[in-house]
Amino acid sequence: MGSGDLSSAALPRGFFDRPSHEVAPELLGRVLVHGPVAVRLTEVEAYGGPGEDPAAHTYRGKTPRNAVMFGPPGHLYVYFTYGMHFCANLVCLPEGFGSAVLLRGGEVVAGIDEARARRTSTGNGMATSGRVIPDRDLARGPARLAVALGLLREHNGLDAIAEASFAADRRLTGVPHGAAAMLEGRPVEAESIRSGPRTGISTAKDTPWRFWIDGDPTVSPYRAHVPRRRNAAATSVGGASRS
Repeated sequence: MGSGDLSSAALPRGFFDRPSHEVAPELLGRVLVHGPVAVRLTEVEAYGGPGEDPAAHTYRGKTPRNAVMFGPPGHLYVYFTYGMHFCANLVCLPEGFGSAVLLRGGEVVAGIDEARARRTSTGNGMATSGRVIPDRDLARGPARLAVALGLLREHNGLDAIAEASFAADRRLTGVPHGAAAMLEGRPVEAESIRSGPRTGISTAKDTPWRFWIDGDPTVSPYRAHVPRRRNAAATSVGGASRS
């Protein structure tokens, strides 16, 4: 699908000032722009707030790591996971509540050469040893999506609500260097949206807060949580899940 049929009008902050499981399905078909690359979202997961959702990073309250999730809605929460990947979320609910939507997959609709170069470069944990990456795989999965968009630790807290001074620029990549913007894109009809359990989590694993566009090739495959094997000397360490 080309970018010509996608609206580049900016989403307002109020769009995110709601519970994450309400925002998540309505993010499908929207476009996130960062620098020269734009991705139309095709798969997302919602995560609730403190004491509500045991799979969320905020379940036990505010920490230095998850502080951005307690800030204003519409900001990016970018975190490092498994010692090699970054994942990106969009903060929901008013300031102080701690909730977000994980961006799991999408279609690169602008800046495809830049996205492919990022995916094939070394040093980002996603090198492909010269293999030609199909278009559908450029942002298929949360780590790939973050790489394609060039989102790293320093982008944690970046505001994705476009300012009026450049929101009027109708190009999908018409945002200043170092800025991000959530655009209207092309919303998805309700009958094309599917929902189910979130991928790879061990707690609240049956909560149906993963949403995706039915039949879209950029949606990542669902994988249930598989407990890691530990030797007898291993020490049990607790941790938060995806968002």
